[in-house]
Amino acid sequence: MKSLVFLFLLFITFSSAFPTDQGMDNEDTMQLAQAYLNQFYSLEIEGSHLLQSKNRSLTAGKIRGMQAFFGLTVTGKLDSNTLEIMKKPRCGVPDVGQYGYTLPGWRKYNLTYRIMNYTPDMSRADVDEAIQKALEVWSMVTPLIFTKISKGIADIMIAFRTKVHGWCPRYFDGPLGVLGHAFPPGPGLGGDTHFDEDENWTKDGEGLSLFLVAAHEFGHSLGLSHSNDQKALMFPNYVSLDPKKYPLSQDDISGIQSIYGGLPKASAKPKETTMSHACDPDLTFDAVSTFRREIMFFKGRYVWRIYYDIANIEFELIASFWPSLPVDIQAAYENPKDKILIFKDDNFWVIRGYAILPDYPKSIYTFGFPRRVKKIDAAICDQNTRKTYFFVGFWCWRYDEMTQTMDKGYPQRVVKHFPGISLRVDAAWQYKGFFYFSRGSKQFEYDPKAKNITRMMKTNTWFQCKKPLNSSSDFSFNKERVYSGGMKMSHPKSLNLFIFTIVQILNKI
Repeated sequence: MKSLVFLFLLFITFSSAFPTDQGMDNEDTMQLAQAYLNQFYSLEIEGSHLLQSKNRSLTAGKIRGMQAFFGLTVTGKLDSNTLEIMKKPRCGVPDVGQYGYTLPGWRKYNLTYRIMNYTPDMSRADVDEAIQKALEVWSMVTPLIFTKISKGIADIMIAFRTKVHGWCPRYFDGPLGVLGHAFPPGPGLGGDTHFDEDENWTKDGEGLSLFLVAAHEFGHSLGLSHSNDQKALMFPNYVSLDPKKYPLSQDDISGIQSIYGGLPKASAKPKETTMSHACDPDLTFDAVSTFRREIMFFKGRYVWRIYYDIANIEFELIASFWPSLPVDIQAAYENPKDKILIFKDDNFWVIRGYAILPDYPKSIYTFGFPRRVKKIDAAICDQNTRKTYFFVGFWCWRYDEMTQTMDKGYPQRVVKHFPGISLRVDAAWQYKGFFYFSRGSKQFEYDPKAKNITRMMKTNTWFQCKKPLNSSSDFSFNKERVYSGGMKMSHPKSLNLFIFTIVQILNKI
């Protein structure tokens, strides 16, 4: 009874400030508005502490602040548009504070995370992947590296909880409403992230996308506050996005990079040291893989990176991106799910962005290889057919990326499936519809539709070397075509081309 009297007095006191639309239940409206503003507009940032405002009453000033934040008409009145925003599912972190500067951020780049428990709405593997992808959203634009641990205290402790939970000062409110909350960098609860178990979490966004909510909350774990940019991931209200699209806006990127900086750049010294090495006429590659809009050439402990249609070449230590990867890798390829697979001996690793997925390396035999296969020489995924070819000696296997099974009828001899490619393959990759096969210091450009070699080149042709190559060993053609049944040659006196022709004829015998 006392609560009803209190609410009635509140209504009388602020009726001029909060005229509600006809048909609204005034009592429920007042309770919703008061709870919303107390939760999201009564907290202030002071140093490294979150302090509860002494004034917890419903005021027109708080409504004006909320309306300004969400880009509504600032009236200070509880109109229908304001109430509609209050009813939307959202993050449980308050909206007050300066965007991008909740705290200075972590004082290190290598951060650990641990998943304390799992939601029954999704498989454990799907939860692991959603969390991993959500962290990679931020590692792709900063030097941050995230490592999963299975026990002990991590920098970011992740849990699914309901209502009032443990020592957490924040709480959940059942389905919809508050979806999750996280705490800024620091000791104790700092960095920890909680999700409301009463929600319907999904992998593909049919319900609530765990990936999107987690990516948002991890922004808080790294030091960001909410953004009033409705296109930003750090906008407080839940917005369903295509999970295949990169969710960060420029506002998000600018905010996180103001704390941690951008991706590391190659220093001048390594570049100077390697440009002459890159133009070595005898240069060979261990493995080559595309990665979004770049091609990565692996050699020993190093990787060259070139970007499509951009002349800039970067040279890095592999360990600068993936410290736990081995050196002298033997094969690599990019699959249709935006992941890179790295192979050495009978193990492989899976990389998304700049983070190695947890629980790797795994055995290559999970692909379906027989035990006699001890290593993969090269791999290439045809992005048009989503079939991956694995090269082992003179043989190749074909793997269906959609069904994740080996195709029947394989292995086949490489020369049978790729006429003209009769040598062992060191590396393979796809670029603008063509396949490229590297063997020693030479490479073959191959048209998979016409099933013929279109030209031969030196491996370092990609590096735009200034010094001309030795003409006696330059295999590049202009418009001449090399066919599986023979060759059309403009230089019949070239000994190397003559030998290549003989090899083609022998393969037909």
